[in-house]
Amino acid sequence: MTQKSQNIPESRPTTKIAIYPGTFDPFTIGHLSIVERALALFDKIIIAVGHNDAKRSFQPVEERLEHIRRAVAALPNVEVIKYDGLTVECARQVGAHFILRGVRTVADYEYERNLAYANRDISGIETVLLYTLPEHTYISSTLVRDLRRNGFDTSKYIPAEQ
Repeated sequence: MTQKSQNIPESRPTTKIAIYPGTFDPFTIGHLSIVERALALFDKIIIAVGHNDAKRSFQPVEERLEHIRRAVAALPNVEVIKYDGLTVECARQVGAHFILRGVRTVADYEYERNLAYANRDISGIETVLLYTLPEHTYISSTLVRDLRRNGFDTSKYIPAEQ
């Protein structure tokens, strides 16, 4: 008989709440696709926009929050919040038992796998990875920011606001 890890929850949550953390600078159609698809897995998704005063963002956090809220306005059981600090602490505060992450590339997978191991080790919170749809694989916030800085139209990469 194997010994039970101290970080495995004693019981399963009755309401499956996932936190989807990120800087979302900006929130792309790839991010929106992950949220839409994850609604089939979770009862509630909380999009948690990370805020760090030490980092310079392209778009102020309040603008990001408003843009995301408008983009997900028609989706049921989706909430958008701002947070500082560790993702697992935010997850605990909002009652989330899962961390939702999107994976575009092998490099993303390696990074997310290591974060998932660390987050589970320190909190017992499981991470669920969803692969990006093939047509969104090349779309990243970095790409959108670079295109914007250079005067290109990025509207096809950003969700239409409700």
